[in-house]
Amino acid sequence: MIQFRNVRLARGIKVLFEGAALQIHPGWKVGLTGANGSGKSSLFALLRGELHQDLGDLEIPPGWTIAHVAQETPGLATPAIDYVLDGDTELRRIEAELAEAEAAHDGHRIGLLHGRLQEIEGYGARARAAALLDGLGFGASEMERPVSDFSGGWRMRLNLAQALMCRSDLLLLDEPTNHLDLDAVIWLEQWLRDYRGTLMLISHDRDFLDAVVGQILHLEGQRLTLYAGGYSDFERQRAERLAQQQALFEKQQRGRAHLQKYVDRFRAKATKARQAQSRIKALERMELIAAAHVDTPFTFTFREPAAAPDPLLQLEGARVGYGERAILDQVTLTLRPGERIGLLGRNGAGKSTLIKLLAGTLALASGERREGKGLALGYFAQHQLESLRPDESPLQHLMRLDTGTREQDLRDYLGGFDFRGDMAMAACGAFSGGEKSRLALALLIWHKPNLLLLDEPTNHLDLEMRHALTLALQDYVGGMVIVSHDRALLRATCDRFLLVDGGRLTPFDGDLDDYKDWLAQRRAEAALAAQCPDRAADKAARKAEREQSAADRQARLAARRPLVKELEQIDKRLAAWHQEKSDLDDRLGDPGLYASGHAEELQTLLRRQGELAGRIDEAELRWLEIHEALEALPAE
Repeated sequence: MIQFRNVRLARGIKVLFEGAALQIHPGWKVGLTGANGSGKSSLFALLRGELHQDLGDLEIPPGWTIAHVAQETPGLATPAIDYVLDGDTELRRIEAELAEAEAAHDGHRIGLLHGRLQEIEGYGARARAAALLDGLGFGASEMERPVSDFSGGWRMRLNLAQALMCRSDLLLLDEPTNHLDLDAVIWLEQWLRDYRGTLMLISHDRDFLDAVVGQILHLEGQRLTLYAGGYSDFERQRAERLAQQQALFEKQQRGRAHLQKYVDRFRAKATKARQAQSRIKALERMELIAAAHVDTPFTFTFREPAAAPDPLLQLEGARVGYGERAILDQVTLTLRPGERIGLLGRNGAGKSTLIKLLAGTLALASGERREGKGLALGYFAQHQLESLRPDESPLQHLMRLDTGTREQDLRDYLGGFDFRGDMAMAACGAFSGGEKSRLALALLIWHKPNLLLLDEPTNHLDLEMRHALTLALQDYVGGMVIVSHDRALLRATCDRFLLVDGGRLTPFDGDLDDYKDWLAQRRAEAALAAQCPDRAADKAARKAEREQSAADRQARLAARRPLVKELEQIDKRLAAWHQEKSDLDDRLGDPGLYASGHAEELQTLLRRQGELAGRIDEAELRWLEIHEALEALPAE
């Protein structure tokens, strides 16, 4: 087990926690919670041996393998699946030793290594790595792509897969859901429930914690407190403790006031000086119980929009994609004031693409996008954090938006997002991801939007800020479309869900539990196809055959179309020329034309007759050539 005995940890002059005395038993799944900056990541570093306690003893079984998610991923040329396999260090070591033994023709060593490889299920390691990548949203074709091809968020998924690949005794996960979408979060929940080792998990996702952990270790006021149960159980227990603490605090304050009166009354009297001093020492020795700070540090609401057109925004037959590849097609959607829509769909289905389309940052390939008069969009996505000016403070950012409001009013507003005092004047370049997200939300809300488009707004936000955002969204009067992996937020703020799947947008008739079942069914279908490769291959072959047939048909049509069009034009010209030539023949058959006085007209008619005969001959020859070409083309 992991044993803390009166452990004290400080970073510089700041004490993170002290007097920690607790046990974490093998197989426990523990959620580590606490405010940003309270020391959760430092506690992980202590467990990994990267930091050392200032006082006390920390005991971890010496033979334990500890796995954690790396925060940096170099741009390697290594294929993604091999990068994940690197997480099993013993597997890689055995593979290297096996290669050496085979090169040295050491049969005895080769046998031993193959035996150990069998014990650690090394022969199935590649399939295990592929399953991890699939669960985290990587397609089969992406598993062989080099790590350098992936963006930062997808590299973090690779790091997570590598940590899960490790056959660890202790798994440390710090905000593993930050770069995941909802289906990957649900998959990870199940994987962690099945994990046999000891898990310590930092997360600000209530539903995720409730689904995975059986204990909560709360870091607050420089104290580590262990609670039994999931996060919801922890909230109830802590609320009860804080209520008792508040009552004890009030009782103590009454006792302190009585003692203080005695001290003040007798401090100057020599006869009572000893008694007064003893009371002063009693006050100093008396344990100071802090008042229960149950209120969140975040207090904000959405400012009421100036106008609310109805409808706010419409899409009609919208088609959008990247290059020639369509992501969404035939999307029709009308957004009205007060609507609260959550977007569901598997990774890569097009949820973020739809949000960008609604925001107007992505051009339509076809269809129509219509904005209501007076539409005020509030668009939040992770790239919004990159638009912050790193050398400017929160107050400077806000003053850029509104030069007419008093500075104190702006400061009061920023205080609701916990940018108080010096924090409001600090350059935001040094801010954490959570602080930058809070600032981006504060700037968005100041605009008084009447339509919110939120793409994973809770990434990097702690539980208190998520709770405050949930309350604010519940009171918001405008329209809202949201993509989020935070199910607590979706449940509390959305009135209906839309499913993005197969390039289409359709109503989802159900709740998030139904969506979880839908995802499970899709995974089961994919697993069945994997177990029946002949059937899957036959289905894929039929699909490829249909696609090829359609492509051939389009190619034939493309080849026939200009020939048919030219043939139609020749037929029209031939009809006109034959009619004109017939009229000329009748005129030239008139004997009176050959009498004196008509020589010039006769010459003109004869020249025209010759021209028409030549043109008719050429056109009829081309007509025959076109018919031969059409007959040579395959039938439709």
